[in-house]
Amino acid sequence: MKMRKKSDLPEKTCVVCGLPFVWRKKWLKDWEQVKYCSVRCRNGK
Repeated sequence: MKMRKKSDLPEKTCVVCGLPFVWRKKWLKDWEQVKYCSVRCRNGK
């Protein structure tokens, strides 16, 4: 994967806090299932 600008990465909105978050390399295989921006939001659902 080549380098991209942060502004070119896909973005989603967290279902708990409503803040936008961008794609991370650790989510490469399961980006479609990611719903939360952080562990804190996932635990506070």
